Amino acid sequence: MEGWFIPGLVAIVVIWAILIYNKFVSLRAQGDSSWSDIDVQLKRRYDLIPNLVETVKGYATHEKETLEGVVKARQLGIDASTVQDQAAAENVLTTALRGIFALAESYPDLKASINFLELKKQLSEIEDAVQNARRYYNAVVRDYNTKVDSFPDMAIARLFSFRTREYFELDDAAERLAPQVKF
Repeated sequence: MEGWFIPGLVAIVVIWAILIYNKFVSLRAQGDSSWSDIDVQLKRRYDLIPNLVETVKGYATHEKETLEGVVKARQLGIDASTVQDQAAAENVLTTALRGIFALAESYPDLKASINFLELKKQLSEIEDAVQNARRYYNAVVRDYNTKVDSFPDMAIARLFSFRTREYFELDDAAERLAPQVKF
């Protein structure tokens, strides 16, 4: 009976390591999938912005600087390659979009435009979807990072080079609010 103790203990350790490894793989895949969800929502947002800019251009021809700021901010988001770059680009874009909505207040015809109102509604819906996707992504990252840093799982994490991931966070408390859309 004593001859089975060591092989049994080794088998338990190997099974434990396999289970832990598989959980890391699962959480990593969830993180990738949830980042993809954010990416899809941001693409929808980026695709909507040129329509919004064109609509505003028709009414606010003297506001070139504001419109160019939105276009540049959109491009920053499209070009972002890391979570941190994406978060920074989103901060800039959110501020630029606030500028467009503030601008609309100065142009009653724009504010009343059905096209502009529909674009604002779509943008608001996309902002909600981005916020939900970001919340889910950050929850998955939290679970993954906790596992990477928790003992004894950290031994498997280090052995197989699982590293913590970055949260998708906004920097400024004021920028944590979605652009306010008023009808």
